[in-house]
Amino acid sequence: MTGGMEILRRDFLLGDLKAVTALAGIGGTVVVEAARRVEETIWLAEIAASDDLIRGVVGWAPLTDPRIAVDLERLAHLPKVKGMRHAIHDEPDDLFVLRDDFNRGVAELKQFGLKYDILIFEKHLPQTIEFVDRHPDQIFIVDHIAKPRIREKTLSPWKGHITELGHRENVYCKVSGMVTEGWWDAWSDESLRPYLDVVLEAFGPKRLMFGSDWPVLTLASTYGRWLGTVQRAMATLSPSEQEWVFSKTAIEAYALE
Repeated sequence: MTGGMEILRRDFLLGDLKAVTALAGIGGTVVVEAARRVEETIWLAEIAASDDLIRGVVGWAPLTDPRIAVDLERLAHLPKVKGMRHAIHDEPDDLFVLRDDFNRGVAELKQFGLKYDILIFEKHLPQTIEFVDRHPDQIFIVDHIAKPRIREKTLSPWKGHITELGHRENVYCKVSGMVTEGWWDAWSDESLRPYLDVVLEAFGPKRLMFGSDWPVLTLASTYGRWLGTVQRAMATLSPSEQEWVFSKTAIEAYALE
């Protein structure tokens, strides 16, 4: 963690999650890995098994390992494990998504019914499109709308690339992580609205899902404030379309029960 993130330097546990989701009126959620360790995935699955608030787990596994299928078979049988994620944006190689060993690992996910969350910066979008096209039968979820340069108030070339990615029917997009890409103490509905409009147009309500990015969210917002921002941005949709964004898309994408 870099400077200014002291608020995150503590444990965030199930009780904390239940408190913030209760205040926001959230009845179910998917928890996502943060430590890049198999042990964390096992721990998250144990917590998920203990409480109905957690409907799914997106974990981590060493996808570049030649024996990755062994790990995936074990992890896929844990309670509520629905997918995997690797922090591509932390890799020094900007073309990491095109590596043969990584793609071999991703190709193993489908046989275990696992989805893949894509965690990238805007600069990774062109190669991510190529990566996704190598796996047309794999379900992908783009986290944090691929982290556009919100602080710079820049739409291009992110807009063109995310729109192109949205043409792939096997790709969903998670509306999350936006407030921390903006100025933490100065963002507004208006500053985020152009980016929200782009992904709504690119993916439509049936492939767009609300996400909180809690607890990282707390660097710049409360859970309730962020939820309200997205609700206002989606207010022009029909009630059934809004239900997709805030519930049904996640249920479909992650095959939640």
